[in-house]
Amino acid sequence: MSGPNVARGEAALEIGGDVMTLRPSFAALVAAEQEVGPLFDLVERAADGKLSLGDLAALFWHCLVDRERLSREALGEAMLAVGLVKLTPVLKAILHQILAGK
Repeated sequence: MSGPNVARGEAALEIGGDVMTLRPSFAALVAAEQEVGPLFDLVERAADGKLSLGDLAALFWHCLVDRERLSREALGEAMLAVGLVKLTPVLKAILHQILAGK
């Protein structure tokens, strides 16, 4: 699989040397919204520094293109290992797509 297509709104998440592609498609965002609540509330929580790790993991899981490569629990553990500093640009890219569109 090739890397993320930024022009398509995709973001790269590097986990253990692998680059995972996150695509905030309509279906992915609807699924995330069903789990974490309205997307505008999610964006506001992120802007206020109140986005939980669970919300972040849920958003990333639903946007993950190739979920067969790891379980949701493994994604969460990998995100914790990577740290918030490296996750923040990925979150920013996805939130930008939510707000600005493609």
